Amino acid sequence: MATSSNFMDMAKLAPTLPLERRCPPFPLRQFRGFWMPEGLFPALETIHSRFQTRPSDIFLACFPKSGTTWLKALGFATVNRREHPPSGEDHPLRLHGPHDCVKFFEPSIAAAGGSEDVFAAFPSPRLLSTHIPYSLLPEHITADSSGCRIVYVCRDPKDTLVSSWLFSKKASAAGNVELLKPASYTINEALELFCDGRCVTGPQWRHVVEYWEESQRRPEKVLFLRYEDMLREPARNVKKLADFIGYPFSGEEEAAGVVDAIVELCSFDHLRSLEVNKTGVLEVGFTIGNKSFFRKGVAGDWINYISPEMAAKLDGVVGEALRGSGFRFDAVGDST
Repeated sequence: MATSSNFMDMAKLAPTLPLERRCPPFPLRQFRGFWMPEGLFPALETIHSRFQTRPSDIFLACFPKSGTTWLKALGFATVNRREHPPSGEDHPLRLHGPHDCVKFFEPSIAAAGGSEDVFAAFPSPRLLSTHIPYSLLPEHITADSSGCRIVYVCRDPKDTLVSSWLFSKKASAAGNVELLKPASYTINEALELFCDGRCVTGPQWRHVVEYWEESQRRPEKVLFLRYEDMLREPARNVKKLADFIGYPFSGEEEAAGVVDAIVELCSFDHLRSLEVNKTGVLEVGFTIGNKSFFRKGVAGDWINYISPEMAAKLDGVVGEALRGSGFRFDAVGDST
């Protein structure tokens, strides 16, 4: 595990690291085996050296485009269900996008100029979303003594690839001059880079396995969820999430349909239908419409974008990389 002393002068270090400019929307630098957005290195230094955790902090983690938006909505609705009943017409998720209700951790610090105070006024428990690989998190988050808990969701690499490619094209076309805007960015190019691990916080499979291994070692610290399992049994996984973060549903709540109400409130179809998610915008180091975060929210849509040969190539790369790890993306129901 990386220590804070290893993350000093990150702004000076970043320009010396291997650079990748073929994968929009950000220039990437390779650091400790992962390709990280160049603009986040100062934030990494702040997170390691100055950010103060609270024992009640809950970090919602995943590789980009693996269920971030849905996990944020479910986590927010679950933690705040007493103050904001899920059936209420004025529920924050009906008025604000999930990314406004649960802020991105490292991009928010970067946008604040590297300030560690950006979350200081947030009431406890703080729900924060991160794409940082587990091995790059500071010890004051990962240590048992911190009290912090981490919820991780993973997704099939093929769906992750397609979703990332489509989102990158939208972000690159959003009129932000600081973003990479290649003349063309085909799915074939995206596949080649993805297979080489050259994508935001990639390689994806290593990102996933680090959190999975920690969930096996310390299940009380890291909850590992699978996007596909969540789609099959959303209520069961919401209850699992609630138990893990210390907000279990009572028998009375379950009988009153609170779990089902949260599932319905946070469903992709419902969130996508809200005006704020049709016309609102989000600032995450660049400006992008909320609607870009709501595409289909299904499993297996990759088949509409990549050929069987392309799928086989990615499956082969991932299978070889996972050899001996004990982890499989196609496992069902093993995160109980």
